[in-house]
Amino acid sequence: MICKLESQGVVSKARSPFNSPIWPVCKSSREWRLTVDYCALNEVTPPLSAAVPDMLELQYELESKAAKWYATIDIANAFFSIPLAAECRAQFAFTWKGYIDDTIVWGNTAGEVFERGETIIQILLKAGFAIKRSKVKGLAQEIQFLGVKWQDGHHQIPTEVINKITAMSPPTKKKETQAFLGAIGFWRMHIPEYSQIVSPLYLVTRKKNDFHWGPEQQQAFAQIKQEITHAVALGPVRTGPDVKNVLYSAAGNNGLSWSLWQKVPGETRGRPLGFWSQSYRGSKANYTPTEKEILAAYEGVQAASEVIGTETQLLLAPQLPVLGWMFKGNVPSTHHATDSTWSKWIALITQHARIGNPNL
Repeated sequence: MICKLESQGVVSKARSPFNSPIWPVCKSSREWRLTVDYCALNEVTPPLSAAVPDMLELQYELESKAAKWYATIDIANAFFSIPLAAECRAQFAFTWKGYIDDTIVWGNTAGEVFERGETIIQILLKAGFAIKRSKVKGLAQEIQFLGVKWQDGHHQIPTEVINKITAMSPPTKKKETQAFLGAIGFWRMHIPEYSQIVSPLYLVTRKKNDFHWGPEQQQAFAQIKQEITHAVALGPVRTGPDVKNVLYSAAGNNGLSWSLWQKVPGETRGRPLGFWSQSYRGSKANYTPTEKEILAAYEGVQAASEVIGTETQLLLAPQLPVLGWMFKGNVPSTHHATDSTWSKWIALITQHARIGNPNL
């Protein structure tokens, strides 16, 4: 893909102090589309209000035509079709070749893993890398990779990590609190409503606040350790026509939460792929209850897309049945978020999700 874009003059080799990772996306045709993850660049870029197409209005427009014949046109490589000013090109630099010094090999049989492992070892040796025989682990049905325990496609918190966290004493100063939050933060996707639980702990780490460990902090400290102990395994990501991708979302008094599950026939609730949460910040705290529910669904759809891809349809199961009207194109007369924000929410949610009962 990159060689083709280079031959077309779309991209070129360069040296730059900036760098972003590529984000290949698998299309429905099973071909790959090359995009770049510019999240970090967007964080430091002034916001741009863009006109987001209203999917429902487009649908109503097509329905009103009652046409008998249709044709569609799709721009090729639209991601790379917008020209960049010469002085801005360095900021959009990306790399595609990289490495990590830990490599994992998997397969459905021991023989398959052995053959693949042998091939990879020969490739690494040919490239000039040395391999320590004592560091090679397996063949095994359970293995630890990058600090995570993997078994049958599931990833879970290793027992030694759980024991280490639960053995920690209550912090006596800010640095100790930050160290504890760092130890558990890596596993936040395993813990429902993580942000709301640890919110009292973050309060004592703020620069403007003096360290004070009170009953609220002690309760949060004990609760998050309890949650770590009972954390469930996540995954594996399954594909196929019988797989339902269910997104549960909720907006509570202290923040948003959502979780992604997969169900196949015969499963009551399914298997979790991840839990997410965030506290209300800035103007979001003043949103109406309906807006908070919409925001939870919006954030959930974005997070789910990173796990199962943007081509997969989601079944949305909000905690409160307030989102159905959104699929009819209605916007309440009383709201705090801007109209452009509403358009952004509705466009993304209606494009990637539908309201439904996950038990049907």
